[in-house]
Amino acid sequence: MYDDRQEVLERHMRILEAVLFASNEPLDANSLLPFVGDGARVGELLEALQQRYAGRGVNLVRRGDKWAFRTADDLGFLLRREESETRPLSRAALETLSIIAYHQPATRAEIEEVRGVATGKGTLDLLMEAGWIRMRGRRRTPGRPVTYGTTDAFLDHFGLESLSDLPGMDELKGSGLLSGRLPATLQIPLPFDSALRDDEDPLEPDDLGSDEDHADD
Repeated sequence: MYDDRQEVLERHMRILEAVLFASNEPLDANSLLPFVGDGARVGELLEALQQRYAGRGVNLVRRGDKWAFRTADDLGFLLRREESETRPLSRAALETLSIIAYHQPATRAEIEEVRGVATGKGTLDLLMEAGWIRMRGRRRTPGRPVTYGTTDAFLDHFGLESLSDLPGMDELKGSGLLSGRLPATLQIPLPFDSALRDDEDPLEPDDLGSDEDHADD
């Protein structure tokens, strides 16, 4: 009986391994469940698979509530190739992204209050096009401003399991990601929770496609 159960677990892990290798983006447990069938403890299987790949050239990593195979951090240099020069994010975009990561959910006005300068619509659009931030909801305050938060793609790009892995303020300022003029009241958040806060309402479908709404928030 034990051997039969172990054989089933091994088969399930092989299936998850194959699906994750074939996927071009991280997958969550609910997306993986249909491949192994109802009743399978996908979370436990993923953790066991993660342990199996620990110390190898490829690791199974967690990004928010999703999983993906990634090259081991200490071997990344082996896969670097000469690439055409890409335009780096502007200081405004870096500061805006950092503020959203540490203050989320944040409105455009709140971002501007922390930065001390106006935030152009293009900056938020650039970060949304990169897939690093998204509109979360509308704040229950006059004007109903849109709130912004980071995404799982943000975690994946920067190699974070959750927002609790974000560097401290001194590290951010030392690396130039935050200006020294920013207040010291920024706090490292708890792991990202996609649920709306008590002071937020969900976005209506029209909100997601309205450029005017972005510019006015």
